Amino acid sequence: MPTAQVVQRIETLNRNLAGFWKNANGWAPIEAAGILSKSRLDWQVSLSSTLRMWLREPPNALSDGELILAWANLGSLIEGTLKLFLSAYYNDYQNDIANLKTANVYDAKKGGSKSPDGLTLEPLKKFCSAANLFVEEGAALIELVQARRNAIHAFKDRPIGDDAEFQNAIHCYLILLRAVNNQLPYPDDIWVPREF
Repeated sequence: MPTAQVVQRIETLNRNLAGFWKNANGWAPIEAAGILSKSRLDWQVSLSSTLRMWLREPPNALSDGELILAWANLGSLIEGTLKLFLSAYYNDYQNDIANLKTANVYDAKKGGSKSPDGLTLEPLKKFCSAANLFVEEGAALIELVQARRNAIHAFKDRPIGDDAEFQNAIHCYLILLRAVNNQLPYPDDIWVPREF
């Protein structure tokens, strides 16, 4: 499938996810609904649309700065997708003490963990890895995108890949987004967000 079509599907799926999860009051657990109601899922939609900015012809037409920003764009989408998943399963997340400790987000003195909506990509990645979430769909993608997008903070030389690698990562993100959507709890199949 052409990358432009993949971006369209990502945008549509994120729009439909945002539409559903922004209004989860009444059927989702109170804590999960509270986190999701104040989340900026609309920004996920906007960031999805922004992916179009990084699709250029001919191949490798992006400057280094554009490519770094493209990776940051994709990294933000991945981070938001993981936050959505963990927020929807907030009670399970809160009770998974062993994996919270592995991700360094559990504070024994305070007797709890940081909310998923306040986590950065590193602890999200650690928690998802420890809990064996999205192993096939996302572990390598999350690692790659995190490494590439961190070039935005670097002064020293870091690998940033190329346009082809970035576009492949967009395809992989759609696979991860589908996996997240397929594992989220919905009251009925008719409510499951679609990508087209």
